[in-house]
Amino acid sequence: MQFTIKQIAHLLNGEVRGDGSLTVSKLAKIEQGNKGDISFLANHKYEQFIYTTKASAVIVGKDFVPKKDISASLIVVDNPYTSFTQLLEEYQKILNFSKKGIEQPVFVGEGSEIGEGIYQGAFSYIGNNSKIGKNVKIYPQAYIGDNVVIGDNTLIYAGVKIYNNSVIGNNCVIHAGAVIGSDGFGFAPQEDGSYRTIPQLGNVVIEDNVSIGANTTIDCATMGSTIIRQGVKIDNLVQIAHNVEIGKNTVIAAQNGIAGSSIIGENCVFGGQVGIVGHISIANGTKVGAQSGITKTIKKENTSISGMPAFELNDYLRSVSIFRKLPQLDKQVRDLEKRLEELIEEGLFSEA
Repeated sequence: MQFTIKQIAHLLNGEVRGDGSLTVSKLAKIEQGNKGDISFLANHKYEQFIYTTKASAVIVGKDFVPKKDISASLIVVDNPYTSFTQLLEEYQKILNFSKKGIEQPVFVGEGSEIGEGIYQGAFSYIGNNSKIGKNVKIYPQAYIGDNVVIGDNTLIYAGVKIYNNSVIGNNCVIHAGAVIGSDGFGFAPQEDGSYRTIPQLGNVVIEDNVSIGANTTIDCATMGSTIIRQGVKIDNLVQIAHNVEIGKNTVIAAQNGIAGSSIIGENCVFGGQVGIVGHISIANGTKVGAQSGITKTIKKENTSISGMPAFELNDYLRSVSIFRKLPQLDKQVRDLEKRLEELIEEGLFSEA
């Protein structure tokens, strides 16, 4: 699809400097742009490329002052990175939400309701008494169980598995291979050393505007609900256990593992491979460094922590600095011990 630079500027509330009648049809990096492409300049480290790019249009900030002539037309906005993100979102909508209709074969169970604008890919399955909202896109080989509710404008990519009784809000994205509502890891030890399975009778509730990465698993609650609040962004290969609650607008990078019944606050940020034990709470605004292990409740809001076990970031960085110096410190101690022995033998120092 083609749009004029003027149309894009109107979408972004920007100002055109140059020929607004030119058309663009693709998004590109500024250093790789060609005719018909649109790019952006947010980091001044890349400014050199705006003078050589062949892109037809570049989104720039109001504080940008060219040092040389630029062949591309400019769209001037308050925040070029945010504006380009908005453009990517609109482009994604065109790609993803243009699909409509029901391919064959598919299955829809008794009592299920499907809203207008549905796309249901081949070999997808919808169980009994489920309710699918408007403009939902269900890609091939997705499974949606019984009594599931899915809100409007949600994307369910290929191979997603959504178990019975799950509730998913509006404008969500669930990427390929994700599993929503699988059994929580609940087993009761018996006197003979075996384990008895504890039935997991709850569900998963995912609120609006949540993104779930590929091959992520979110377990249903033992009782009640595992809850992912609105605006949460979860990367690939994340494990969220039963009865966990994730506060709104929290971001979780790949390979995190969150054990059962933990409560994560709002606006938290977790680096990759973080492990969190069960039955603790983490305060709003907590930032956790990659590969950290959180073993106790964090009460103070807006703190940065790291390490295993995780503790306050500045203390952790000082500890790392000392750890790196341990070989040197060990040598200094050994040298001092040797010199002390020599002084004692020479009678220049008394052990007493």
